Amino acid sequence: MSADSDWRIEAHLDVPSTVHALERIRGRLRGPDVVGDAGAAVSEEVVVTHDGNVLFAYAPTKAAIEDARRAIEEVLRSDEVTATVNVGRWDEHVDEWVQVEPPLAGPAKHAAEARERAVEQVESRTLVAVVGRLIGGEVEQTMRDGAERLGLGCEIHEHPHLLSSQVAFTVTGPRRKLDEFAEDLRQEEIATIRTQREVLLSPL
Repeated sequence: MSADSDWRIEAHLDVPSTVHALERIRGRLRGPDVVGDAGAAVSEEVVVTHDGNVLFAYAPTKAAIEDARRAIEEVLRSDEVTATVNVGRWDEHVDEWVQVEPPLAGPAKHAAEARERAVEQVESRTLVAVVGRLIGGEVEQTMRDGAERLGLGCEIHEHPHLLSSQVAFTVTGPRRKLDEFAEDLRQEEIATIRTQREVLLSPL
C-alpha cells in the first residue's frame, strides 16, 4: 500500500459473501458493465481489496475516494447487496485510521478523543544509542537540532568507551513527537554505523 493512500472506504456487507462474490464486485468496479459511468470513476490510483466480509478502497485524495464511494455504492445497489459504508482517513497523530464519515458519535467518538489526548500528553523518555567516538559529537548535534525542531526538551549524557560511546537522550514532550524523535535516532544510529565503518576502512 502506498504511503500516499491517506483515504479509505470500508464497506461492511450486511450478508455473508464468498471470496468469489467479493472478487466479482471488485472486478465490476473497473469493468465495462458497471452501471452508468461508475466504472470510469474508479481510477487506477484507487486500490480496491477485501478481507472477510469487508470491501476496502484506498486513495491518495478525497476527490478520488468520493468517486470510488459512488462507484461502490452503485455496484452494490445494482447487485441488491446492502452494506454499511464508512470513509476514514489516516491520522498520523494516533497512527491509525480514523472515521470521518459518517462522523463518530457516542462511545466511539469518546474513545477517539481519548486517543487524541493520549498522544498529546507530555511525558519524558530516555533513549540510548551507541555511536562511534570519531563522529559522536556530530550525532549529538544532529539529534539536539532534531529535538529543537520538534519542540522537545532534550538532555544528553555521554558514556564514552574505547571505540564507541553510549549516548543517552532524555527527551520531554508530546508522545507522538517522542515517537518521531525515536525513529530519527534509530536512523541516525544506522547511518553512524555505516559512516564509522567507512572511516575505519578508508586508506590513511
